[in-house]
Amino acid sequence: MIGYEYKVIPAPAKGLKARGIKGPEARFAHALEQRINELAAEGWEYLRADILPSEERQGLTSTQTVYRSLLVFQRPVGHAAEDESTTTEDPPAAQPDSDDAARPGKDQDAEAQERIETDGARDHSGESEEKEPAS
Repeated sequence: MIGYEYKVIPAPAKGLKARGIKGPEARFAHALEQRINELAAEGWEYLRADILPSEERQGLTSTQTVYRSLLVFQRPVGHAAEDESTTTEDPPAAQPDSDDAARPGKDQDAEAQERIETDGARDHSGESEEKEPAS
């Protein structure tokens, strides 16, 4: 069975102007078309539009219900890995398995501290040798 991931975005609130498109309905349709095509290029398939209630605060103590228009998209779960492999950016670094290794710097801090102490010991010994008068 193929698993899907979903993306829900707000529908455009107003239309986009473009050459040859006249009237508010056509501009709104153009804005919607542009947004759907952008997500389709990323592998998302348009599924449906929904209008859902959302309670929002109004003033200090009251709330009101606002209805939001949303666009719902889906794509197969494995598609995200395919998108990442086809991008020209550097691949993300491998994630360590343990929690200690996930904290960058724990081992690095210890190694850096050792280098500082070692370098500091050399610096101090070098300084003391230079300060001794030659006979």
